[in-house]
Amino acid sequence: MAEKLTDIFGVDVFNEATMAERLPKKVFAALKKTIKNGEELDPEVADIVANAMKDWAIERGATHYTHWFQPMTGITAEKHDSFISPTSDGKIILEFSGKELIKGEPDASSFPSGGLRATFEARGYTAWDCTSPAFLREDAAGVTLCIPTAFCSYTGEALDKKTPLLRSMEAISDQAVRVLKLFGHDEVKSVSCSVGPEQEYFLIDKSKYLKREDLIFTGRTLFGAQPPKGQEMEDHYFGSLKERVAAFMKEVNEECWKLGILAKTQHNEVAPAQHELAPIYSTANIATDHNQLVMETMKKVANRHGLVCLLHEKPFAGVNGSGKHDNWSIVTDTGKNLLDPGKTPHENIQFLLFLSAVIKAVDDNADLLRLSASNAGNDHRLGANEAPPAIISIFLGEQLEDVVKQLVETGDAKSSKQGGKLNIGVHTLPELKKDATDRNRTSPFAFTGNKFEFRMVGSSMSIAGPNTTLNTIVADVLSQFADELAEAKDFDVAVHDLIKKTLTEHQRIIFNGNGYSDAWVEEAERRGLPNLKSLVEAIPAMTSEKSIKIFGKYNVLSEVELHSRAEIEFEAYSKTINIEAKTMIEMANKLFIPAVIKYASGLASSINSIKAAVPEADVSVQAGLLKETSALLAEANAALASLQTVVTEAAEKEGQEQAVFFKKVVFPAMEVLRKPIDELELIVDKDIWPVPTYGDLLFEI
Repeated sequence: MAEKLTDIFGVDVFNEATMAERLPKKVFAALKKTIKNGEELDPEVADIVANAMKDWAIERGATHYTHWFQPMTGITAEKHDSFISPTSDGKIILEFSGKELIKGEPDASSFPSGGLRATFEARGYTAWDCTSPAFLREDAAGVTLCIPTAFCSYTGEALDKKTPLLRSMEAISDQAVRVLKLFGHDEVKSVSCSVGPEQEYFLIDKSKYLKREDLIFTGRTLFGAQPPKGQEMEDHYFGSLKERVAAFMKEVNEECWKLGILAKTQHNEVAPAQHELAPIYSTANIATDHNQLVMETMKKVANRHGLVCLLHEKPFAGVNGSGKHDNWSIVTDTGKNLLDPGKTPHENIQFLLFLSAVIKAVDDNADLLRLSASNAGNDHRLGANEAPPAIISIFLGEQLEDVVKQLVETGDAKSSKQGGKLNIGVHTLPELKKDATDRNRTSPFAFTGNKFEFRMVGSSMSIAGPNTTLNTIVADVLSQFADELAEAKDFDVAVHDLIKKTLTEHQRIIFNGNGYSDAWVEEAERRGLPNLKSLVEAIPAMTSEKSIKIFGKYNVLSEVELHSRAEIEFEAYSKTINIEAKTMIEMANKLFIPAVIKYASGLASSINSIKAAVPEADVSVQAGLLKETSALLAEANAALASLQTVVTEAAEKEGQEQAVFFKKVVFPAMEVLRKPIDELELIVDKDIWPVPTYGDLLFEI
C-alpha cells in the first residue's frame, strides 16, 4: 500500500467530514439533526445534499448512481442510473436531484415478498437512509455512487431487512431512554445499538472450485470423503498466513478501509483454509451495511487472486463450519455503555437492571432469537459439536454469575469477584492483568466484558435479522420495566426488587458450563428451555401470538409482514434443499457413476488380461476391489433412484408442508446417496475421480 492508511481511510465515503467540507453550514446542521434526532428532512436540504454528493462522486470518476438496498434474499440489490440528462442542443448535462436521492423505484415483482405483492404488481420504492453514509464503488462497470436505502412495497410494507432494523433501533432507543430518565439521566436523548460482526469464511483455489458443480450451485460440497488430515493437529488456528492468503487479506483490508469499514483483526480459523475478519464496532444499521460490503468485497477480491471465498455455513463435512459472531451492546448519545459493569458490578444498579432486561428478553423469546440465526446452511452447524448448540442459553461468567446468585439467594449483592494478576513464572515477562471471568466458546449468547456475543449467527446471513429481533425483545422488556418503575413510590426499592424478581424468574437461561455436552441437552430439557433443532422447526415462532404482539407493539413488523416473512423462510429452505438435491442427482448421474463404471471396467479388463496371460496368477486383489466397487455402485444407484422419486414428490407440495418434507424426507435421502459415493472416492483411482477432493480443496492454496 503506497498511501498511508490514515490517508486512504474513508476516501470513498460521503461521510461527516466530507459533508462538513462540501455543504453550507445551515444545510449540514439540518442534515445532522435528521440523522441524530430522526427529524424530517426538508426537500430543499435534500436538493443541496444531492448536488454536493453528485459533484463529489463525479470528481472521483462516477458516472452512475444506485439505490443500494437489502431485499429478503439476504444479499444486496441495485439498479444503476447515469447522471446524464439531455439538452436541446444534442448534448448532455449531469444532474442529480433531491427527489432522486430520497426516492427510487426498482421493480419489486421478482423479489421475495411472501405474498405481499402479486407477480404482476411491480411497483416498489427505495427510501434514502441518511443515517448510513453514501459511498463509491469501483469495478468493471466503472465508479458508482451507492446510496444506502430501505425498500418497501407500493402498499407500505417492508420488503427488506433494513426497514425493520431501523424500526427496532428506534424502539429500543425510546424504551431505554424512558428507563434512564427514571434514573435521573435527563441529558440522554437517544440510545444506539453498537454492533461488531466477526466474519468467518473459507478460501479455495478457483480452478478447483470450477470443477465442483456442488460448490458452484450450492456453495457447499455435497460429496466428499475425509482427507487423511483435517483440523485435528490444531496447527491452522492462528497459524502463519500463506502468501496467497496474506495477499488477499491485504487487498480486502485496503478496499474495506477506503469504504470506511473498520476492519481490525484477521487470522486463520480452526479448519484448514478457514479464516476470519473482525471489525471495530459501529451503529447497528451501519454495521449491517458494512458487513454486506465485507462479504461482497471478499468475493470480488478473492476472484482477482484466483481464489473463491466460500461464505456457506458448512462448505465441508467433518471440519468446522463458519459463523458470524454478532457482538451487541447499547450506548447512550452521551457515550455511556449501558452494559459496562464497571469495577464493582454488584453496586452498579443501572447496569444490573439493563442486564436483567436482556436476560428476561432472551429467556422469554429464545425461540425468536434461535430463528433469527437460522438458515438452511446453519442447520449443519448448530448443535453439531463445533458451534453453539441449538439451545439458547446465556453465559455470564464467574463474576456476574456470583452477583446474580447473591441477589437471588439473599436479595442483596455485597461483593464482586475481581480478576487480579496473572504471574506466568518467568521473571523477564511482565505480570498480566487477569480478567474476572474466563470466556466460554460453547455458549450461544455470552457476556464478554461490556457486550453480549450472539455466536449462533450463520456466516452467510445478514446481521439485520438477529439485531432486529434482539433490539425488539429487549425494548419490550425495558418498556415493561419503565411502566412498573414509573408507578413506584420508592424508586430505589422498586429497582432492587425488580432486579431480584427478574433474575429469580429467569435464572434458568443462565448456563456457564459446556454447551456441547449431552448432559446440557438433558439439563436444558429439565429447565424447560426450547431445543429447536432446525430452521423448519423454528419458523412458526415468527407468527405466534406472542411474536405478533411484540413486533406489532413497536411497529417493527406488522402481522402481515411477519406472515409474509415466515412464508419466505419456508420457501427459501425448500428451494435450497431442492437445488442441492438436484445437483446431487446431476453429479451422480453425469460424473460419479460413469467414473466408477470406468474404474470397474478397468479392473475387469485387468483381471481378464492377467488370467489370459497367466491363468494361475493371483487376481484376488483386483477381484475384491471389483466386488466392493460393484456393490457400492449398486447402492449408489438405488439411493439415486430414491432421491429422484422424493424430489419429484416434494414438487407437488407447498409452503410449510413442502419445507417439512424436504427436511424429513429429501435431506435424509441425500445423505443416503452421499455415503456410497464418498466410500467410492477412497477406492477409485485419483486420475479417474471426476472432481477435486477435500484434500485438494483444503490444502492446495
